[in-house]
This record gives sequence, C-alpha cells and structure tokens, in this order.
Amino acid sequence: MSPRGGLGIGCASPSAWRSPRCWAEVPPGGGYTGPWGRSSPPGGARLEVPAQEDLDIDVIGAIQANVGVVVILLGLASLLLAVVAVIQLRRTRRLAARFEAITRGSEERSLEAILEAHLARVHQVVRDLEDATARTAVLERDMRRAFSRVGLVRYNPFEDTGGNQSFALALLDEHGDGFVMSSLHARNQTRVYAKGVRAGQPDAAMSAEEQEALRTALAPAPRLAEPS
Repeated sequence: MSPRGGLGIGCASPSAWRSPRCWAEVPPGGGYTGPWGRSSPPGGARLEVPAQEDLDIDVIGAIQANVGVVVILLGLASLLLAVVAVIQLRRTRRLAARFEAITRGSEERSLEAILEAHLARVHQVVRDLEDATARTAVLERDMRRAFSRVGLVRYNPFEDTGGNQSFALALLDEHGDGFVMSSLHARNQTRVYAKGVRAGQPDAAMSAEEQEALRTALAPAPRLAEPS
C-alpha cells in the first residue's frame, strides 16, 4: 500500500516510511498522517525511485570493492580448466596410442574395417579350434586301441648258444589287450610263439620269461620329471 492509503510493506517504521520508495506516489505538498504524525517529503517535492543507472553504478562499485576476490575466483577457475585440459590431453594420447596399436600392420584405414577383419580372424580361429578338437577326439579314441604298453625280456634258454638271442615280447593296448610273442633261438633253428592276452590275462600257460614280460607291460608307466 502506498503512503497515501496507509503504510506499505517495508514502510512501517519512522525511518523507513520517510524513504523515497515510500513517497514515490505522493504528490507535491501532500503528506501522510500516521501513528508518528503528519509528514511530507522534504521540500514538498515529489521523490523518485532511484534510476536503473544508479543501480548499475552500485553493482560496479560492489565489484570494484571486491576485485581481489573476483581475481582469485577467476584464477582458480582458470587453474581448474587447465587441469581438466591436461587430463583430456592425456586421455586423447592414450586413445591414439591404442588406435595405433590396433591398426598396426593393417592396410585398412577405417576402424570399422579393421574390427571386421579382426572378427573374421577370430571366427576362423574358432572354426580351426573346433576342427582340431574333433580330430583330437578321434585320435584319442584310436590311441586306446594302439599298443602303448611294451614289455621285453631277453634270455638264453640253451647252453650251447652264446648271447641272449631269445626273447619274450608283450604288446598291450590301454585296456590290457594284446599278445605275448616268444622267440627261441638255437644253433639250427628259431621258433616263434604267440599267446593272446585279454584284459591283462593270458589265454594260455606262459613261461617265466613271458610272465615277466607281461608284468613289465602291465606296470604303470613312470611319471616324467617336471621341468624345472
């Protein structure tokens, strides 16, 4: 409310209602009768609200009064921007180095083409690995039926012959199936015998040398020394 109709907001004290803002709408010679008596603007003239230029001057004055603080804040902001710029520069260099490592040795110039070439190679490696796995499975199956256990005993069954020219040889697969072959060498002749073995058990009686050869073949293989 203006001073003519009553106290306005902020004009309820003896010091405030005399301000130019409270008397902005009072005509020359007018007055206001309030709880502190009748009053009028000084000189009976109309008081005006301060112009916008005066407010601008006050803002500039406030800035000039705190120019040190403003300079410090601007310096801190500049320092922060410099730190951010350095961090971004390092990230850009790392990204460029990684891109160079990816494109090294490639004739392609676009990253998309390089990635497509790498994916094609990966798919080819996967196919080769699957093929090698299938071949390995076949080889492992066949190796179970191959003769992988061997036992050999050389001896001399005759006193009139020199050296251990006779022998007993056991050949078995992983399941213990195979045979034992014996060779008896004499001065005038050499005889060869073969006896079948099933799951480590012979199908006929064996001599002491043949039994020793069979035990050697059935014995577990010694473990290889681990490389140091």
